[in-house]
Amino acid sequence: MSASVKESLQLQLLEMEMLLSMFPNQGEVKLEDVNALTNIKRYLEGTREALPHNIEFVITLQIEEPKVTIDLQVTMPHSYPYVALQLFGRSPDLDRQQQLLLNQGLTAYLGTFDPGELCVCAAIQWLQDNSASYFLTRKLSGEPSTQVKPVKNTFLRMWIYSHHIYQQDLRKKILEVGKRLDVTGFCMTGKPGIICVEGFKDHCEEFWHTIRYPNWKHISCKHAESVETEGNGEDLRLFHSFEELLLEAHGDYGLRNDYHMNLGQFLEFLRKHKSEHVFQILFGIESKSSES
Repeated sequence: MSASVKESLQLQLLEMEMLLSMFPNQGEVKLEDVNALTNIKRYLEGTREALPHNIEFVITLQIEEPKVTIDLQVTMPHSYPYVALQLFGRSPDLDRQQQLLLNQGLTAYLGTFDPGELCVCAAIQWLQDNSASYFLTRKLSGEPSTQVKPVKNTFLRMWIYSHHIYQQDLRKKILEVGKRLDVTGFCMTGKPGIICVEGFKDHCEEFWHTIRYPNWKHISCKHAESVETEGNGEDLRLFHSFEELLLEAHGDYGLRNDYHMNLGQFLEFLRKHKSEHVFQILFGIESKSSES
């Protein structure tokens, strides 16, 4: 066990103790894995050999003015606080654009911290001190004003290729991250594994970073499409949700689960979603016209 990881995990436990004392009521801090802290303690004590999963949790913040709530989703990488914290704030009282601006402001603030500094408590304090203006902006956004300039955002679509996607826990993580970040697209399981994710650039890049961490090596972004938009990007989406795509497989080799997905079916799926051009980019095979 490297000293840097051990030190990082010890600091994470210390910060979690502070957070649980700040939010003692049931449901205020919701751990993704209720045994996460116990497993890390066992790992540090040497009674557990395998490196535990990252600490992931949601803190529900009550904002006094206006009377709203913010759910702060937090993931602590094993080397945090020596690497960046992964976090995302969301509220049913914010539209996508204001939620994006809120998280951009929070990310910029956390960027001022030095490696080794714990910052979850600081992020909570920033949201409590600064989030009201984002809700106020939404409240006033319906009022006409010739002085307000449209906010331009980058809408991004990423096409991701993996040698295979089999494991249930990985498939579950991909779907959970996609729904949490409010992106759309699909995850085609099997061999090969294909993921398409689309939405605002910050959300897609966070998705890409999160699913790769900590050790998914056989995966790459084969193609990306981006466009500037002044709207919410809904008219640019090719998919209405983020779902798992299950197609027929060729071959089944028992426990190895080494089967190849039906690429003909996948090509038809791409055609239905106006993405036939991506087939050649992903596989190096030119698609044949359905009319030939």
